[in-house]
Amino acid sequence: MKTLTEFRESLTLEQPVGELSAQLKSLWYDGKGDWHRAHAQVDYLDDRDSAWVHAYLHRKEGDIANADYWYSKARQSRPNMSLDEEWGQLVERFL
Repeated sequence: MKTLTEFRESLTLEQPVGELSAQLKSLWYDGKGDWHRAHAQVDYLDDRDSAWVHAYLHRKEGDIANADYWYSKARQSRPNMSLDEEWGQLVERFL
């Protein structure tokens, strides 16, 4: 997959296609509506990219204090955009 459109289209499948990074797998499962499986992909990783996805997931969950902690670890600020917009930007970044 090379585009956000292709990534979105792959959400109709049962499993992610190809070799996806942990960040993209997390976003794929989130796109499928499986927050817990999405969270499990990045929960124990300590790199900045994983922290950014982790922050997004906690923002989506509504746990803003926890999200802000992870945004800080990712050296990012909590964005002022919809969750769908952030999800799309994250997918594009990691593709």
